[in-house]
Amino acid sequence: MRRRDTLRRIVLFAAALAFSGAALAQQGFPSRPLRMIIPWPPGQATDLIGRMLAHKLAEALGQPVVPDNRAGAAGMIGTDFVAKAAPDGYTLLAASSGPVSINPLLQKTAYDVDRDLAPVAKVGLSTYVLVAHPSFPAANAKEFVAQVKAHPGKYSFATGGAGSTAHLVAEWFNIRAGLQATHVPYKGSAPAIADLIGGQVTYALESVGATMPSVRSGRLRAYGITAANPTALTPGLAPLASSLMLPGFDIGAWVGVMVPSGTPQPIVDRLAAALEPIMQSADTRERLATFGIEVDYRRAEEFARDLKEQRERFAEIIKKAGIKLD
Repeated sequence: MRRRDTLRRIVLFAAALAFSGAALAQQGFPSRPLRMIIPWPPGQATDLIGRMLAHKLAEALGQPVVPDNRAGAAGMIGTDFVAKAAPDGYTLLAASSGPVSINPLLQKTAYDVDRDLAPVAKVGLSTYVLVAHPSFPAANAKEFVAQVKAHPGKYSFATGGAGSTAHLVAEWFNIRAGLQATHVPYKGSAPAIADLIGGQVTYALESVGATMPSVRSGRLRAYGITAANPTALTPGLAPLASSLMLPGFDIGAWVGVMVPSGTPQPIVDRLAAALEPIMQSADTRERLATFGIEVDYRRAEEFARDLKEQRERFAEIIKKAGIKLD
């Protein structure tokens, strides 16, 4: 009995020591530089946002936050790196729809989002724009749908690749609007938009950042946006949900910050609290607007619910459209 009691006291003492050590570490967080892992190459939208957040977080936390590009496999290499990093708050992920919400639904990934990653905050949302060449015989969204619907299989739509966010957005639009068109996948949104401008494909639903420069220059015509509400980023463009009477049609790409699962909650809260005033500032709003992103700040709990809803929506699209990767 005495031996058992002694062992029990040792275990309790060790647990108390570990707890107090963890608490002290959390109180002093951060005490050294952090890394913002960006799973995309320099210049991509998530890279630009990740670098901006790293700079502003460094000012808020009083420690350097170093951007670290680990691109490859459609964002999955960098995402996996964070999933396997120490859960101490010093490794952050510039997370986005593709590698977190979509890729795990289409292929086997080295990480399990629910098991390996924890949300800190959602920071922004990118709506998508329905665009076509100016010569397309339709002056508005209703005429566009009527024209494509009247000629099933005649027209084609471009995306930045099979299984990309743009692909799922376009398929969802086609399903909801009752359109039959041929999918033409490209290696990125830039070549897709280039061929759309050149007349090789009929239409596309691509991000604000990818489409609006060509819309403003007159090289493309825009018919509406995929967000449920109008946005200042696309002045004069109505939501397709309202102009085409598509209730519940509200879809886009998100950007946020995540950390390895198991990161202590006080540290997650500290990071989220540091991000909140950053996302509320006019400077951040203006900077994100130049990337075609609208501020949509949500702390961890609400972000987690949003991730669940996004995954369910994308899973439904994949199933109904029969999307598979070769």
